[in-house]
Amino acid sequence: MARAVIALGSNLGDRAGHLHRAVESLKCLPGTRVLAVSSFIETAPVDVPPAYQDLSFLNGALILETALEPEALLDELNRLEAEAGRVRAERNGPRPLDLDIILYEGVRVQSARLTLPHPRAHLRDFVLRPLAELGISREGVCCNRLPEKR
Repeated sequence: MARAVIALGSNLGDRAGHLHRAVESLKCLPGTRVLAVSSFIETAPVDVPPAYQDLSFLNGALILETALEPEALLDELNRLEAEAGRVRAERNGPRPLDLDIILYEGVRVQSARLTLPHPRAHLRDFVLRPLAELGISREGVCCNRLPEKR
C-alpha cells in the first residue's frame, strides 16, 4: 500500500456536489482508503482560455492509501472524471470534475500520460492551499514527501 495525494477541482455545475461525490467514489476504489480530506476553497481560474475566465473553481485535496499502481490510479481518476461529465474537447476548458495525482509515495515517473510528482503543483496556489491544510508543504510537493502517517 502506498499513499498518494490527489487534487480535486470543479468549475461547472454543482461544484461542491461533484467534489463530494468524487471523495465518496475514491473511498470505493479497490484496495483504497481515504485518509484525509481538505476543505474546499473558491479559487480564480489559472491557465484557462479567455472565454472561461469567469468560471471560478472549487478546489481541494486528499490523501489516500492505495494498492493501485500510479497508472491504474490515473485510469480510475479519468473514469471518475468521465462519469461526472468531463469532456476533453479543449485544453484547460471547463470541467465538472478535475482529479490530478500530485504525489505518489516513493514514485518518480515521467511518461506521456503521467509525471510524478506533478510538475506544476508547487507553482499553483489552488493546489498548495489545500495541501497545506493536510500538512504538505511546497517542499514536500517538490520532493515527493508526504507528512508522517496520522
